[in-house]
Amino acid sequence: MTGDELMDMARDLNGRGEAYALVTVVRAVAPTSAYLGAQAIVLADGTLHGWIGGGCAKDVVIAAAQAAIGKGEPKLVRISNEQLEPEADIEQRSMQCASNGTIELFIQPYSVRSALCVLGHTPAADEARFLAGRYRIRLTESADEAPVVLVATQGQGDEDALETALRSRADQVLMIASRRKADKLRAVMRMRGVDEARLARLQAPAGPDAGAKTPGEIALVAIVGVLALLRGRPAEPAQSRPAIGALTSPLVAGAPPDGKFINPVCGMAVSAAGAMHVESYEDVSYYFCCDGCWATFRNDPAKYAAIHLASRAGAAA
Repeated sequence: MTGDELMDMARDLNGRGEAYALVTVVRAVAPTSAYLGAQAIVLADGTLHGWIGGGCAKDVVIAAAQAAIGKGEPKLVRISNEQLEPEADIEQRSMQCASNGTIELFIQPYSVRSALCVLGHTPAADEARFLAGRYRIRLTESADEAPVVLVATQGQGDEDALETALRSRADQVLMIASRRKADKLRAVMRMRGVDEARLARLQAPAGPDAGAKTPGEIALVAIVGVLALLRGRPAEPAQSRPAIGALTSPLVAGAPPDGKFINPVCGMAVSAAGAMHVESYEDVSYYFCCDGCWATFRNDPAKYAAIHLASRAGAAA
């Protein structure tokens, strides 16, 4: 197969969501029939299309490619009988032929295990999709087709998106939200009949705490969490720092200079100009980032007004 034919095949496999590995020869030392730049595609069932050397290397390449597909991680492989110093980032395999040539290959897997579904139409969601492509994470629009779902709705239909993610076949669900907001959403999910086993798949905040604030920063941290899950390494929970999207100090209602307010339900800072809902209670305006927080406040305004007043008193102390 020509290089163009291999690329066409790769695009077709990506479109169908089928697992495969692209194998490229990055070094060839004679005697060997492989040559620098030679490429092949290895399917999950071991079928090889293309050329990366003759029978001396074929079985070894297929086995290494299938292992890479299974783990979802790229690798460098050296096929040789030379007595070389071991290198941590190169997997050594024996040459099966007496010719004793050397072939080094880069194997890039494209696995269904590396698929991600991003729910949301926010700036952070758009940034997350861009970064997923940058790091070769296959995107799918269906939560049922991905092992990991990232909910990046940020107040725009949080409840419906989270329920869709939790009821899907995804193994893990990440959500861009503070811990307090996530707890409120868990309560809403329980009211909607989502069981505890499904709720246990939810991780929020999405990724480790890095003090992220801009959509790009928030998306970057979330993708770190996604990569950790796809690589089988659960992201470390945030400890001492505030949750993603939160501020480092409390803000209270009363028109502070930067025009932001603390949502007393979830603790998130909300821009007065961009708030999704505004509710007035006892001559104080409260600004909300999502439907759920607004509804929760309206169910018991006295409770959250007291939280607001306590926060305001603490800030003034």
